[in-house]
Amino acid sequence: MSDDKSKISSLNVLTAGFIRQNPTFSQVLGLCPTLATSTNAENALGMGLATAGVLVLSNIFISMIRKLIPDVIRIPAYISVIASFVTIVNLLMHGYTYQLWTNLGLYIPLIVVNCIIMGRAEAFASKNGILKSFLDGLGMGLGFTGAILLLGITRELFSVGTIFGLRIWPKTYGMFVMMLPPGAFLVIGFYMAFFKHVTNVRKNKKVKG
Repeated sequence: MSDDKSKISSLNVLTAGFIRQNPTFSQVLGLCPTLATSTNAENALGMGLATAGVLVLSNIFISMIRKLIPDVIRIPAYISVIASFVTIVNLLMHGYTYQLWTNLGLYIPLIVVNCIIMGRAEAFASKNGILKSFLDGLGMGLGFTGAILLLGITRELFSVGTIFGLRIWPKTYGMFVMMLPPGAFLVIGFYMAFFKHVTNVRKNKKVKG
């Protein structure tokens, strides 16, 4: 019986970031890089995967050393851990995906201060074991990647008529505003409302059930 509960709990930890606790659409975290780098699908995917990688690695390492960190210096310690992994990811992207690294610019180093990563370190990794911290980082990372990719696909499609550079409809049908901040706010507002609606529907079904 306890094994079943453990499996259900682990599954809930993994899937929490997909919809009900999605970092972008539900918790409204990390909006600055989300809005700035979601101008097209490629940039959005790159930023999403980079952030997810740092989130998973940071969660694991902080969980490993959580009992060794004095409470009074936990925040500086978390920042040091996160900054180390961001540096690794930054160097890897510079070496192997140079064009993407150039497109994203300063937003890669700024992953250090992304509220999602610091928030999961403080709220989850510092209080749970390695496996669950890994699952939490993976779930939240995938949730963030899915959210920013959805924004990138939508904005690229409606601005220039392509997805990952593949032509879907003529460029003349595009709306240039989708490449600009107003377009980003319109799109993310629509998706936030949609996710809120889905969450409410699921809650009502559980209450009725």
